[in-house]
Amino acid sequence: MIDIDAIRKRTEEAVRKCFEKSEELVDKIEISSSSEKTDDTEEQINNRQVEILGKVFSADDMAEMAANEELLKKMAEEKAAEASENIMSLFCGEDMGILAAALEMLDEGEEEEEEEPQFSIEMEEDLYATLEETMARIASMPEPEAVPYEDGDGKWNRFGILLSGIVSKLNDHDLSSMDVEEHIPIMEQKIASIVRRSWGINGRSGLLEMIRYLSQEGYIMRYQIYAEASSPEELMDETMAEEECEATMRAWRFAQRYKELYSPVFMAGWDTGRAAMLARWGCYLGWITENEASGILWDLSQSVAQKLGSWREFAQSYLFGGLMWKLLCGDSSAESYIGYIANAATDLLIGNAEKDGGQWKDCPWPEKKRIGFTI
Repeated sequence: MIDIDAIRKRTEEAVRKCFEKSEELVDKIEISSSSEKTDDTEEQINNRQVEILGKVFSADDMAEMAANEELLKKMAEEKAAEASENIMSLFCGEDMGILAAALEMLDEGEEEEEEEPQFSIEMEEDLYATLEETMARIASMPEPEAVPYEDGDGKWNRFGILLSGIVSKLNDHDLSSMDVEEHIPIMEQKIASIVRRSWGINGRSGLLEMIRYLSQEGYIMRYQIYAEASSPEELMDETMAEEECEATMRAWRFAQRYKELYSPVFMAGWDTGRAAMLARWGCYLGWITENEASGILWDLSQSVAQKLGSWREFAQSYLFGGLMWKLLCGDSSAESYIGYIANAATDLLIGNAEKDGGQWKDCPWPEKKRIGFTI
């Protein structure tokens, strides 16, 4: 492997010797030149400099310096090309948080911003129609039957990683191992930015607390609270701003519309998928160990396998929870978000001819364990 630092040091040492050895010669030439009134042209000066270098360095020294200079130039060009590719990779995924972070830096100097369309009852109805149509399309996709998993089966490890499948697809992450990306500085900074900006998590304690919340409360509890409230006013108080009250009313209408069709447990895919992704991100950033991340994924796997019955249902849950989240956030990009999730789930379920896909298809859902005695 070429050591660029060693080459640079050899070149600097050669140049230093050049100045030391040539100083005396230059002084002599200047003294003799001052006694003669001549008007040297630029070409003559250049020729004189070459002559000085020729007296200081041997032919081999000159050849080595030229070769080193050419090699350094070539390596600099390669590094520049590599840096350009890495920068472009920041925008390969479909995660809106990453794109928003990049666009925010570009828009800092702009005084005017386009206003997002305001939510309305008509817009909500359109979103409900899009959600139901998309969930029906996911339900019609082929999927292998659930299979029994043994307690010590290595398939549990694979299943746990694939629980992060949708978020991984949205961000163009690797799904073959615990690591989400190659460990290089630019990717580590990218992942840290996602976790900090989108989740407000800055280290180990915040990460573990969020995973605990998602696995024990999350949107399962939130959806239940909104579904059981007889009116949105029950969920409000005098300290809430107008935007918060409007968000509460949107989420309450959502829960009231679907509470007879979907129980709170149906939110398990939305909560579990994000918790699994946080575990992998935390491991990649070094906030938790790989053994800790594996333990978290094991617990998430055991829980969600009992609550849901297939990858299709898991994807539907993610769509369902994702829309409620967008309604609470007041994000008018909800329809596009539903489309991104559906595309990711489709790729995981049936694969893509142009890319690696079908990971869920290759890892069937665990068959639910029977609880109790059989008579």
